[in-house]
Amino acid sequence: MPAQVASTPRDQFASYPSLAGRVAFVSGGASGLGAEFVHQLAAQGARVAFVDLDAASGEQLSAAVAEEGGPQPWFERCDVRDIPDLQGAITAAAAALGPITVLVNNAANDKRDRVADVDVALWDDRMAVNVRHHFFAAQAVWPMMREQGGGSIINLGSISAHIDLMDLPGYITSKAGVEGLTRTLARELGPDGIRVNCIIPGWVMTKRQLDEWITPEAEASIARNQCLPQKLYPDDVARLMLWLAADDSRSCTAQKWIVDGGWM
Repeated sequence: MPAQVASTPRDQFASYPSLAGRVAFVSGGASGLGAEFVHQLAAQGARVAFVDLDAASGEQLSAAVAEEGGPQPWFERCDVRDIPDLQGAITAAAAALGPITVLVNNAANDKRDRVADVDVALWDDRMAVNVRHHFFAAQAVWPMMREQGGGSIINLGSISAHIDLMDLPGYITSKAGVEGLTRTLARELGPDGIRVNCIIPGWVMTKRQLDEWITPEAEASIARNQCLPQKLYPDDVARLMLWLAADDSRSCTAQKWIVDGGWM
């Protein structure tokens, strides 16, 4: 039986009136953290667009959100490594839902790679899937946000850039780059009222992590390194994402926001 991911009822937490009717775009939204972001934004009344390589899961998620009573998300299959495809999806989503004022750059791949096995093509692929699309998605939404008087761009970093993990050279390098990109985009886009922030999650118990990477040794590492005893779940990260997307964080930009149970 596949591992189950714990979740806390959403009605126990804050609501954000400023997100109602707002258009949000999420990359890598069909599973894991991205799927939780889609659910949580729609539950706040936002009109959500998302892309993912997994068309079947994307379509199922869109239907499930509508069944829950939220606005049905717009979904399109997209490979974020294909920048014209990604920017075309952003344009299509805006045509369908309206100008995008919340961008969540979430798509990533943390597949393990040994240093000795990495060649130029693999290195370039890790950069493309983990950091390059953040910049070009931001570039695509910038004019819409400027015309609307502002917006929020939320980039997903990773605790891996700050702790002693192995076999992730491309992933760790690209996630460190996300932090630098966040800083420069915040400076560049700030005059147009656009905020850019980076969320750094700890080891989050997504289904993929539970199925593939959470071993007894990993459990011991989590227990040893976190200050808090509980495991982290997608909704823990999504609640911070909502706050950064909403007007409640209107004066917060160029920052790293850590959700790791106190590991760092």
